[in-house]
Amino acid sequence: MGGDVEKMIAVGIVWGATNALMRRGALIWDQTLKSSPPSNSNHRLLSSLQNWLNLLLIWQYSIPFLLNLSASATFFAILSDTPISLAVPVTNATTFAATAVFGLLLGEETHVGLALFVEDAY
Repeated sequence: MGGDVEKMIAVGIVWGATNALMRRGALIWDQTLKSSPPSNSNHRLLSSLQNWLNLLLIWQYSIPFLLNLSASATFFAILSDTPISLAVPVTNATTFAATAVFGLLLGEETHVGLALFVEDAY
């Protein structure tokens, strides 16, 4: 189980990093939506699918998304050998910290003190 803790931490770091990167990609997508003309489609489902596909075409979103999914698959593999009562807190705490660190590295405005206060409330 000792090696599993390192894997849990690695998954948390990947999840945290990709959370911050996907946010950046989603902001690019949002700017693209704002600059493009409104859709003439009367079908909400068709319009939603088109928007979702356009999001996946933005590499700044889709590459981190695929890495995030890979980390999720790794997490489920870890769960086959590790108690969930250990795996979830370790990966979630690591993800939370990694998201904050990578957000700061990407220049996001983060209220670290408030984030720590809110996390402790749970």
